[in-house]
Amino acid sequence: MKIIVTGASRGIGYELVKQLSADEKNTVFAISRNFEKLEQLKKECKNENVIPIACDLSQKNSVDSLIAEIKKHTTEINAVVNNAGVLVNKPFSEISSDDLENIYNVNVFAVVRLIQGVLPLLDEKVKSHIVNISSMGGFQGSAKFSGLSAYSSSKASLVCLTECLAEEFKEKNIAFNCLALGAVQTEMLNEAFPGYIAPLSSQEMAFFIADFVINAHKVMNGRIIPVTLSTP
Repeated sequence: MKIIVTGASRGIGYELVKQLSADEKNTVFAISRNFEKLEQLKKECKNENVIPIACDLSQKNSVDSLIAEIKKHTTEINAVVNNAGVLVNKPFSEISSDDLENIYNVNVFAVVRLIQGVLPLLDEKVKSHIVNISSMGGFQGSAKFSGLSAYSSSKASLVCLTECLAEEFKEKNIAFNCLALGAVQTEMLNEAFPGYIAPLSSQEMAFFIADFVINAHKVMNGRIIPVTLSTP
């Protein structure tokens, strides 16, 4: 499979690239703003099937250059993991317009732009899989926490977007699914809950996601899956 993974320079994305690239049949496009970390990631991977691409998806015109770079290596994409995200931990009354714009630009608008950009590379003859990484903070009915209103609401947008696109593209042989993750030991978790020790490591969660990316679209579409042992 030819797979795009965003937010690949740290945490779950970093480990996910390792997991997916362990299979020599996969080619993994590792996307992040931090090219130095991507180069480190490539060195750590066992096979030569990781292609690091530095790209700031928060910039409106970045997708065009990203797709052009990907086309240098392949004419088709089979899966996309929209994993990149940002978080701000502030009381609602202190959240600025810049905070809100930055969070929604990365967590929602960049996802929309990338999906739109990659559509021409998805082969309708072979079922493709778009996996959006959301959060239990954006999962309806789950526990919510003070200071995370901007982040959680952006992740809730990703949940609804997944359901809408699954319906719109179901006749195009493209599956859209969403994973709402609970507590995983990452830098972002520490930003949200300083000092909290999660029951799952990035490696453990990446192992689950890798299998989901490869196989879940064979049996489901438009599903929002809570993946959690705990929410702080």
